Amino acid sequence: MLPCLNKQLLGFDCLGCGIQRAFFLILKGEFSAAFKMYPAIYPLIVLTLFLCLNFFFKFKHANKIINILAITSVTTILVSFTIKLINQ
Repeated sequence: MLPCLNKQLLGFDCLGCGIQRAFFLILKGEFSAAFKMYPAIYPLIVLTLFLCLNFFFKFKHANKIINILAITSVTTILVSFTIKLINQ
């Protein structure tokens, strides 16, 4: 796996720390472990799938859906990162 340069240089996790391991846990079928590793993995997957589907099939309210999914993903990333920093 790729090392986190932010963690190596500054000593604390970045906003994306754990996403790579969480993705591989999903591929192994360990869904709860993936959520514990990086809670934003599921909103990001839903956002990515919707963006791919929207590329081939145009949805009527796609912009609104994409905005909601993006806000959900970013909020989940920030909240989980803040909780992780507080618990360190």
